[in-house]
Amino acid sequence: MASESPESFGLGLDEPPQPARPEAAAQPYRVLARKYRPQSFAELIGQDAMVTTLGNAIRRDRLAHAFLLTGVRGVGKTSTARLIAKALNCIGPDGQGGPTIAPCGVCEPCRAIAEGRHIDVVEMDAASHTGVDDVREIIEAVRYSAVSARFKVYIIDEVHMLSKNAFNALLKTLEEPPQHVKFLFATTEVNKVPVTVLSRCQRFDLRRIPAETLASHFGEVAAKEGVEVEPEALALIARAAEGSARDGLSILDQAIAHGVGKVGADQVRNMLGLSDRGAVRGLLALLLAGDAQRALAAVKDQYDLGVEPSALLRGLLESVHGITRAKVGGTEDAAQSVEEREAYADWASRLSYAAVHRLWQLLLKGLNEVHQAPMPLEAAEMAILRVIHASELPDPGALMERLANGEAVPARAQAAASAPAQEQGAMLAAPPSFRALVEALANGGKPFLAQQLHDYCGLVRYEAPDLALKPTKALSGDFVRDLSAAMKAMTNMNWQVHVVDEPAEPSLLEQDKAAAEDVRQSILDSPMVKAAFEAFPGAELASYELNEQRSA
Repeated sequence: MASESPESFGLGLDEPPQPARPEAAAQPYRVLARKYRPQSFAELIGQDAMVTTLGNAIRRDRLAHAFLLTGVRGVGKTSTARLIAKALNCIGPDGQGGPTIAPCGVCEPCRAIAEGRHIDVVEMDAASHTGVDDVREIIEAVRYSAVSARFKVYIIDEVHMLSKNAFNALLKTLEEPPQHVKFLFATTEVNKVPVTVLSRCQRFDLRRIPAETLASHFGEVAAKEGVEVEPEALALIARAAEGSARDGLSILDQAIAHGVGKVGADQVRNMLGLSDRGAVRGLLALLLAGDAQRALAAVKDQYDLGVEPSALLRGLLESVHGITRAKVGGTEDAAQSVEEREAYADWASRLSYAAVHRLWQLLLKGLNEVHQAPMPLEAAEMAILRVIHASELPDPGALMERLANGEAVPARAQAAASAPAQEQGAMLAAPPSFRALVEALANGGKPFLAQQLHDYCGLVRYEAPDLALKPTKALSGDFVRDLSAAMKAMTNMNWQVHVVDEPAEPSLLEQDKAAAEDVRQSILDSPMVKAAFEAFPGAELASYELNEQRSA
């Protein structure tokens, strides 16, 4: 049987192009995910740490007898297993080579393994071969030496699907296999693999591939296919792939088939049912402006274009996240356009952290409701209206300050400020200061937590919903958990409480004592009190009462 040329596997070898053979032209089309499956470790993207470890192990002849490859779908687990099989059995173009991290790809073992026809490299899908009998065949076969290869390699995909009895039957062989046998396991659910198996394997966790790396890879594939793809389209495909090269190549394959020699960003959005990012920014602007009528019309327009309500809310959440990153000065996202960055920077300069966090919580709650609702569009519209309604309400923190100062506020605002946490929901905000937080806890049924915060904690950072404290004495092991839960119940915000050893303000107790001592000293320094002490030597200041009206 004629074998496929190295170029068909994307090896990138510096060889002159060979004239097409008639039988090659009649071969069926191969999808991109198969056509560009990595045939060398140099082509395996996003897994540099694993490749380095394997390379060092091969060079130093410290190869384990069993490997376990874990990771999400499409990151290269099975491809890596085949590459390891090639690396162990490569003999080089001259037939004299040994194990290498850079298999030649042209010797007979390399080509046979790549084409799936090597007699000593056995692949088994555990999803369809789950029983003891399937494993027993492997146990019987490992006793015999390899026919033509250096090592006999068993690749078991989705190994977590094996039955408990099958795992037990494999344990002894897996622990002490013959020198000529290597086991390569791949799984997406490593938590289902028995610990007795894990302890007998060298484990590699394959990471999700970064979106920037995927976009670059998809661009190279598109160039080899002679298809022009817009950079924004590549970024959209990479983002939709969620770290999976195979998923991304499948989407790219579909996009190429959907277009006519060129793939654009709008085409990819329509194909994936994604909302237009410009339309999302426009909708967010309407939300912040409180324009309910136009916001509902924009939601309906996107829905009519085929955008799912959940995708629309996810787009809004991405925008809010982009605003937050711009506000804290995070690194730029390569998938963002210039217009997006400018818009996010403008919003970041005008919105407070409290407003951004509140907006995130409202949209996140709305997305959960859309996923669970029998009528997703209506649920999305209600979530949008809730966001707009929240934008019309005054900030609870500012209201608390105004009420504490005795200022007049509208009745509606008073109701919003005094409503219980269950009614305010995600519209609650954090108290304006650390002292106000302690007082709110004391008045809200958490006096013990309030007392601990007041007496034994110095403030390092208070930027809701982030709180950093430096204890002045040892606190209970549940302190952070209890405090986070109490503040979430009070403000409906997910707080991050950190106990750190950094410079901090004095505790509120120490501050109160210092303030009281200042007042006492000011009384002692007053001319009238000094005159009294001079007239009555040995007298002491037992107590005092300030006349607020007179001092005012």
